[in-house]
Amino acid sequence: MPSAQDSILYWLSITAPHLAGKPQKGEASSSSSSSSSSSSAPAAKAAAPAPAAAAAPKAEEKPAAKSDDDFDLFGEEEDDEEHEKELARRVEEARAKKAAEGKVKATVIARSSVIMDVKVWEEEAKMDELEAFVRAISMDGLEWKASKILPVAYGIKKLQISAHIEDDKVSVDSIQELIEANEDMVQSTDVVAFNKL
Repeated sequence: MPSAQDSILYWLSITAPHLAGKPQKGEASSSSSSSSSSSSAPAAKAAAPAPAAAAAPKAEEKPAAKSDDDFDLFGEEEDDEEHEKELARRVEEARAKKAAEGKVKATVIARSSVIMDVKVWEEEAKMDELEAFVRAISMDGLEWKASKILPVAYGIKKLQISAHIEDDKVSVDSIQELIEANEDMVQSTDVVAFNKL
């Protein structure tokens, strides 16, 4: 049977390793606090960039607000003024072009070519005098051209004469009236051809 001393030694040999590995209360609290502080330190470091990240969107939004503040109202007015000046310039050019075209059109004179037959009463009619009488008729816009004597029938002849007239100034009817006014020589007049020049 073992003695009491041997029993105590045996008990110490069994419990000593367990007691050596168990931390004391103070140590446990200090270790837990240190571990908590050490674990909280990286967390604090990790949480620290959050304000910078939050500030990034504000920094991105700031230029947009700046562009609104820097909106140049006067620049827009200048663009409108330039646009109005350009429109006014084009209107003036169009008016000048239209006026120039109107002048060109005004200088274009409508003219016509007329061929007339002048018939006499009898075969003894003096055709030279008849032609001289017709050519003596003068008015603004009337220009006599070529003529010829043509036979009609039974020795009677007729004078065929051409003329250029300005349509706005001379009418064919007025020329015929003036020729037929000489009733002693002229029996009638006829328009053979009328063409625009």
